[in-house]
Amino acid sequence: MNGRKALILDFGGVVTRTMFETHDITERALGLPASSLTWRGPFDPATDPLWVAMQDRRITERDYWLTRAAEVGRLVGEEWSDMQTFVRRARGADAELVLRPEARDAITRAKAAGLRLAILSNELDLFYGIEFRKRFPLIDLFDIIVDATYTGILKPDPRAYELVISQLGLPRTDCVFVDDQKKNIEGAEAVRLPHVHFDVTRPAEGYARALAMLGL
Repeated sequence: MNGRKALILDFGGVVTRTMFETHDITERALGLPASSLTWRGPFDPATDPLWVAMQDRRITERDYWLTRAAEVGRLVGEEWSDMQTFVRRARGADAELVLRPEARDAITRAKAAGLRLAILSNELDLFYGIEFRKRFPLIDLFDIIVDATYTGILKPDPRAYELVISQLGLPRTDCVFVDDQKKNIEGAEAVRLPHVHFDVTRPAEGYARALAMLGL
């Protein structure tokens, strides 16, 4: 019966730890002094007015991260104009370091129970790069990856959700979508896709709720 249900996950922030949570990895990878990076996004919005601007929709998520990429590039005396450079340099070669432990547990549990697994991302290969994705732990457990890098359809466009539902071949009522961005959750609501608004400060709770909605 579970094979007729699906868990649909955003990638950045849901499957991976956020860049805010891995400042120590970034600083070591780039040879920066500890605590060089002070912006903390949802973990401390007062440190990050740019994050607040994104949440208020005055700038896009891509604009936010491209701005941060340029800032970090300047700290090492380089010009970074794309997210792939930022992620590749900031997170180093070990993709294992950025996998959320809670994601590992939930993904392996879901797969063992026979659930179908999908990623619905606005930026998987655009931000992380193809080689990072290929090295990423558990990526082969996903049945479907819908990546706006190639489709050109960004959440919260309704077509993004309809595309992953279509590829899964399941009724939307048998799927649960998990994302950390409010606007993307609103997009899921608009197409009546069951969902969990993932709180990156409490990841275990988000995964527990999603799995419970799928009968686990």
